[in-house]
Amino acid sequence: MITTVTLNASIDKAYHMECSIENGTVMRVKSVHNSAGGKGLNVARIVHLCGEEVLATGLVGGYNGKYLEAMLTEDGIAHDFVHIDGETRSCINILDEKFGSTEYLEPGCHVTDQETRKFLEKFPEIIEGSAVITMSGSVPAGVPQDIYRDMIMAAKKAGKQVILDTSGSLLESGMEAKPTVVKPNRDELEALFHTKINGREGVLEMAKEIQRRGVAFVVISLGGDGALMVCEDGVFQGIPPKIEAVNTVGCGDSMVGAMAVGFVRKWEPEKVLRYAVAVAGANALSPNTGDFEREISEQLFQRVEVIRL
Repeated sequence: MITTVTLNASIDKAYHMECSIENGTVMRVKSVHNSAGGKGLNVARIVHLCGEEVLATGLVGGYNGKYLEAMLTEDGIAHDFVHIDGETRSCINILDEKFGSTEYLEPGCHVTDQETRKFLEKFPEIIEGSAVITMSGSVPAGVPQDIYRDMIMAAKKAGKQVILDTSGSLLESGMEAKPTVVKPNRDELEALFHTKINGREGVLEMAKEIQRRGVAFVVISLGGDGALMVCEDGVFQGIPPKIEAVNTVGCGDSMVGAMAVGFVRKWEPEKVLRYAVAVAGANALSPNTGDFEREISEQLFQRVEVIRL
């Protein structure tokens, strides 16, 4: 089983527009799609669609929190959240023909020290039945920036593999606990090392430096160019076929979910990378975030090229 952690969950509202956005006017939304959001919950849906057992956890509260749990139940995703007094946030993604995707992300309510401690105390029990733990995204106000480090240490003590997908100080402190996988993009690498990256060689050098610090697998997402993987077996690039993307929001989360599935299935690194790139591509072809058609992912899997660098 796989456990996905979403500390800053949200109600994600996708607004599909039939015309281009005009600021300062009343805009009519063609259709709305609501989903249980936050990066880790996108990961949970991907794992579920891949056919693996998944448990979603994190922090939720208020009426939005109850709605979020109800949507997960309707989607067939098991969950075990710690409840807080504040209201779970909402995030809006506006999709229109001219600008593509525009997101409005609420910061999330304040979480007390007591609520954080309650979650950390329950965390070892929540992950007990899982082999792989994913930790994704931001944290709400009040939650310390080193929480992922503490959670990774607890998960590793219990013999779990951990995939960390976050940024900034959360990524920096989390890496101190040496998770199994980190998945930064180029911007996040530049922020982590406080320098500008020049070309693919610069990206690879920083990825290798992270691996030297004790992270077994470093996966760098490259958008439409696929992803790089640095690991003990070597350096690989997964190159997807050219596609006409519909919605790229959640592609990174799809990659995390697919990697978690690959680790649970004990695949070789090249196959894990190929599968992750294929599922991310299938997600880009779906109008919904954290969603894909398995038949499309299987077709893309056959067309993804993995090369050793």
